[in-house]
Amino acid sequence: MASFKKTQIRSLPKIGQKVTADTLYWRKLNFPVTVKEFGPIDYIDVMPIEPYFIAVSSAAKVQIYNPITHQVHRHFTRFKEAAYGASIRSDGKLVIAGCDEGHVKLFDIGSKSLLRIFKGHKGPVHRCKFTTDNVHVVSFSDDKSVALWDLPSETEIIKFSEHSDYVRAGCVSSISSDLFLSGSFDHTVKLYDARSPTGSTISVDHGSPVESVLMYPSNSIFVSVGGTELRVWDMLAGGRLLARVSQHHKTITCLHLASDGKRLVTGGLDRHAKIYDVQSYQVVHTLDFPSPVLSLGITPDDFTVVAGMANGLISMQHRQTQAEARALNPKQSLKVQKKSQTAYRFRLNADFRSVNRTFNPATDVEVATKTDTNFVSRYDMFLRKFQYSKALDTVLTPYIRKKKPAITVGVMHELIRRNGLKSALAARDDSSLSSILTFLARNINDPSHANIIIQVANTLLEIYESSSLTPQSEKLFLQLQEHVNREVEYVKHLMEIEGMLHILLASTTTQARRSSTYVVQGSPVKPMLPSAAAAANATMIFNVG
Repeated sequence: MASFKKTQIRSLPKIGQKVTADTLYWRKLNFPVTVKEFGPIDYIDVMPIEPYFIAVSSAAKVQIYNPITHQVHRHFTRFKEAAYGASIRSDGKLVIAGCDEGHVKLFDIGSKSLLRIFKGHKGPVHRCKFTTDNVHVVSFSDDKSVALWDLPSETEIIKFSEHSDYVRAGCVSSISSDLFLSGSFDHTVKLYDARSPTGSTISVDHGSPVESVLMYPSNSIFVSVGGTELRVWDMLAGGRLLARVSQHHKTITCLHLASDGKRLVTGGLDRHAKIYDVQSYQVVHTLDFPSPVLSLGITPDDFTVVAGMANGLISMQHRQTQAEARALNPKQSLKVQKKSQTAYRFRLNADFRSVNRTFNPATDVEVATKTDTNFVSRYDMFLRKFQYSKALDTVLTPYIRKKKPAITVGVMHELIRRNGLKSALAARDDSSLSSILTFLARNINDPSHANIIIQVANTLLEIYESSSLTPQSEKLFLQLQEHVNREVEYVKHLMEIEGMLHILLASTTTQARRSSTYVVQGSPVKPMLPSAAAAANATMIFNVG
């Protein structure tokens, strides 16, 4: 018996959406796990080594989260008011944070002890970083200064006071312990060398208050964000501007490197995180969040993406492999096992016909386990029984027709192919007719489905043209007519614009040709003008509608 051929459902990408390797890569992030803090999340820092603990600065405390259990591993509350910019040292043993008191506080993650307090700033310290040698700290303060501190002696080594406004952004070099970068609300970004006490070695103007800065691992390029712009600067060329990118429509607050330095991620008050290719600075993917993003953290393997938001939410998204998903969700694995079936195949040996031959299950029976791929959808079951009306009703449920319209259109297309559309649409009451008309009105302007939907609409009008309709059904037909009329008006406007463009391009070409002359054997020859037919054609297109 021939097997039943399933209904083919065309799955098309959304208009304007390009499915790339980056899109598929970042879509593997699972549904976020959220944790609520009492205040806005000022800063997030991820430990650069496993187990990739996450330091979160919010309100008057710093908390170290375990990214696997999403529980607080350590918390530090030795702050009178607000704690800012907590950063974990590269070996994962110490954490440092600024505060409203103008101090920089150093804690031991293992014992929770307060080890050092660096005093010297006259304003709040919003950012502080360990240098690459792990024995110095750089702090960035609202007193318009940047200071370098020695951890063992708890003393200030050097201070730079070149900014004229708050310094709210800063980073250190991953190669040299003497290089660090600061960004200020005075719109400038300055590069300092601790070996040069005279002042900054590079100073550039970002054009708006600088919210965050970042230095590439190669120490040849640095990036600044502020306002709605991201700017890329060439450090080796003295701060030459390489690129200006504006993909956010509200202030960009943070940035982070990902994918081993191949991707750059920015977060903003528009509740988006944009992921850029560092070669072209084109957006390759966008992550959406429920609240303005103030800080981002990404583990070195891109396994976990953490976002801190203005409403106090911390969002943690993990990327899981199939094996990890089965290990974490044994029930789902059990469901997959239940879908498998056992097929028995009997294999006859050459001497099986012998009278003295006894049956041996170990050698004469093969057991093959395979996944059941013969699952049939409900609409296919009804189509197999030629119950066309029930097949259409199955795909007109609110979830399918709103979330998966391609399935509804696929079944409609199959009904057209079988010449069963009329019988599926006929003799319907107000409720079922309402579902069909609502779906047609919702999707008739979708070019990927328009051809099928127009055929369904024409068939529906043919069936109910001479029928007496209830007020409810008549109202739905009028709504469908409004959608069609609106679509016709759009097409008319587009054709008018096309005609205008034809005329504009024709006149531009004519003027260009008139202004140029060619000399053939000493005599000037003017090029031919566009034909009258082309001009008439352009005018005709313009006057349509």
